[in-house]
Amino acid sequence: MVASLQRIANSLQEPGNSDDQHKSKNHRFELSLQLHDHRRSVRRRSSYCKDSAAQLATIIHPLLTLLASVTRQQLLQKIAYLLAENRILRSKLPDRISLNNQERLKLVRAGKKLGARIKDLISIVSYSTFRKWVRSIEDSSPKRPKSKTGKPGRPRIEESLSDVIIRIRTETGWGYTKIIQALRRLGHQVSRQTVRNVLVAAGLGPQPHDHPDTWSEFLKRHAETLWQCDFASKRKWTITGMIDVYFLVFIHLGSRRIWISPSTDNPSGDWTSQQARNFQMHIDDNDLKCNYLCRDNDTKYVKDFDAIFTSSNCKIKRITPRSPNLQAHVERVIQTIKHEVLNGFCIVSNRHMDLILRTAMDWHNKRRGHSARDNLPPVRDSDPPLLAAFPGGEIVCDSELGGHLKSYQHVA
Repeated sequence: MVASLQRIANSLQEPGNSDDQHKSKNHRFELSLQLHDHRRSVRRRSSYCKDSAAQLATIIHPLLTLLASVTRQQLLQKIAYLLAENRILRSKLPDRISLNNQERLKLVRAGKKLGARIKDLISIVSYSTFRKWVRSIEDSSPKRPKSKTGKPGRPRIEESLSDVIIRIRTETGWGYTKIIQALRRLGHQVSRQTVRNVLVAAGLGPQPHDHPDTWSEFLKRHAETLWQCDFASKRKWTITGMIDVYFLVFIHLGSRRIWISPSTDNPSGDWTSQQARNFQMHIDDNDLKCNYLCRDNDTKYVKDFDAIFTSSNCKIKRITPRSPNLQAHVERVIQTIKHEVLNGFCIVSNRHMDLILRTAMDWHNKRRGHSARDNLPPVRDSDPPLLAAFPGGEIVCDSELGGHLKSYQHVA
């Protein structure tokens, strides 16, 4: 409308007679007034619209804020419920859940946008595992080609290489490391697990002789000349109360023969050295050999104790600290002496103790059977007798220590 009034005003400005010019001036003046009124009304309406929009915004904005707050609270409540439900469902599942590649890809696409906030949501795997999945998917390195069989893992080695591994093992008995070294010299580099898999599949798994030497092999190899010794104790009744009485026990691994020292209340270094001399005299008198002596790391074994044995070309074998199984034979015989002999008596003096120990040593060596000795005693004069019937009166029972120890034999 403003544009049409403007065009009319411009047309009236064209030249003409005086009356026409006077009329045109009046007409232009009226048109200018109308144009001015129209512009003022337009400005008034525009300011009114602005005021109305501002008033409407002040009313609608709190409503929108309230709706957004209510929606956010509802979302938080839904998320809290889903988290609680997810924890309950996760507790019903096994500890480990296997996922295929497609499932991992779905989790990565859905959780990658959350960033570190996924720590509060993830429950199937740990956050570090999830990050590993993300890195593996983002990695642009070429993937390893699948094996021809379609099975996961590394491809199998050539059959000729497997035959060489089996041949080396059967011909030499070498362990995994030496087989790897031999293959490396032949120009093939394989892992330890590969060698193990080949040998296990061929029924040639780890064997006791894989190691250069073991403790059991050492004991078997030197059983005929190997002795073990250890301290033992028993409570003794005295006027001032109960005290410990100590004694030394030596056992020969080959025959299970034992030697027990006299007892003492104070096992000092001098007493221990004296018992070493007594034991050395005992094996010399009975024509026994002692090339190795195993002992623990007790401080009562002084230098003089070791020197007595080393002077006769006997090697001292000290066991590893806190390893009682390495002294299993002497520990077991001490247990036998305590359970089968000493526990049946109340010791009142060292003399009483020595009498019981001498009887127990003689009974153990000559009358008690041992499974390692074909259920016969360690010391015997001849071969075991032949099996025979037992008519009445041919078997007698010998009792010792007041009937506490019993043994049976033929009538002489």
